[in-house]
Amino acid sequence: MTWLLAPALGALFCFAIAPFDQWWWSIVSMAGLFLLLEREPNLHPGLVTWLYGLGKFGLGASWVYVSINVYGGAPPLLAVVMVVLFVAFASLLFCFPLGWLWGKFRHANGNARALAFVGFWGFADWLSTWFLTGFPWLFPVNGMMDVWLGGWLPVLGVLGTSLLAALVSVSLVRCFAPEVNKSTRAMFASLALLPWLAGAVLQDVEWTKEQARHSVALVQGNLDQNIKWDRDQVIPNVRKHMDLSAPHWQSDVLIWPEAAITAYPQQAQRLLEDLARQANETETAFIFGIPSIEQVGDDYEFKNLAMGMGLASGRFAKHHLVPFGEYVPFESVLRGLIEFFDLPMSSSTPGKRDQANLSTHIGQMAMAICYEVAYGESMRAKSADSAVLATISNDTWFGDSLGPKQHMQLAQLRAKENGRWMLRATNNGITAIVDHRGGITAVLPQFEADTLTGEFAVMQGTTPYTDYGSWPFFVLLLLCLVPAIGGILRPS
Repeated sequence: MTWLLAPALGALFCFAIAPFDQWWWSIVSMAGLFLLLEREPNLHPGLVTWLYGLGKFGLGASWVYVSINVYGGAPPLLAVVMVVLFVAFASLLFCFPLGWLWGKFRHANGNARALAFVGFWGFADWLSTWFLTGFPWLFPVNGMMDVWLGGWLPVLGVLGTSLLAALVSVSLVRCFAPEVNKSTRAMFASLALLPWLAGAVLQDVEWTKEQARHSVALVQGNLDQNIKWDRDQVIPNVRKHMDLSAPHWQSDVLIWPEAAITAYPQQAQRLLEDLARQANETETAFIFGIPSIEQVGDDYEFKNLAMGMGLASGRFAKHHLVPFGEYVPFESVLRGLIEFFDLPMSSSTPGKRDQANLSTHIGQMAMAICYEVAYGESMRAKSADSAVLATISNDTWFGDSLGPKQHMQLAQLRAKENGRWMLRATNNGITAIVDHRGGITAVLPQFEADTLTGEFAVMQGTTPYTDYGSWPFFVLLLLCLVPAIGGILRPS
């Protein structure tokens, strides 16, 4: 039964986040996993959580299939095999440690086991933000921005708030456990309730204050990914973006998406001069995506850039690269086996971790390119001195799957964590303007060529998360693990 129930609980977790957004399923899923670990005597806890991960990543990251099969050129059967291997590996990295570590507490008292589960869930989430470049994508609170527990996001960030969600889940299980005495039941009832009540108060707190409003235009070119990188499409691609931008050069900010220009700066020098002239004449902060190539010694470095012109200046090179999309792990073995391992820009070089923000006439713009908006700590480090957050992306690789909706939600989380508006320009959606509380104020339909216009606010001040980052999360982690470790000495 566990062989089926564990992956089913993992799949259930995904209904809590975009596009389903039924937030309570993450609470049910985590509670179910803890109860399964408590009641399963025959299977190793590491195996149980690995099975859980198969369901969680199998559904939650199912969009990987689209990029491998449709745009990577892999036959359906091979694409399925590759997705299964990816899911199995991700489950091993980020779910197995939860069960393996929890298994060390199997003979501790019930309270210690409960706190250990919460602590090791938090540890697994933290691991997913950096280990082997990380995959910080599927967190319990991704769909909780608008509920009371989401009030903790500007204080604890996604990691800390997810740990509270795990605490709530486990506490609910302990509340109804028949072996729990009255006083312990009351304690866990408080642990289940207090995060929600405190979150309700925090939800109404305005951590940052509006300073000024500006106009923005976000271009969604809807370029066909199958031909976008063909050499004869460079001019048509740019012309399409120019046509969509023509009525909007008077906006305070104009943003084109990731790799809107598919030629290197050396190849597009005259075009870039024309764009700079247009941006200067209209006094617009113009930001766009473009690949670059630079010779470093005997080698060449390919980078994924965001550049500023007119009343914007500077360049930002993408730091967090997408595995297989922008670099190929085990390149000497995999390069050339199938088309998927030779995608455009799959030999990219990461930009420096501590790059400066782009400068504009309204203040600094903290930039994230595509996938790296998932890295909360990276975005936080750039947010404190910024007037606004921005991300450019190309989610065409994932078609009409769960991926683009989940990606959009991550951008919303970054906005709420840092109390800053987020401007998101993409090739084919989801292009949107997000306010400082994570709410979408304007959005374009997917798969349509259009320009989104609207206003955004420059915010003054910072959130506790922007100031302190993940330190409160680590404190909560210790508050769970220290009593849990003590509980080993007092077995039930």
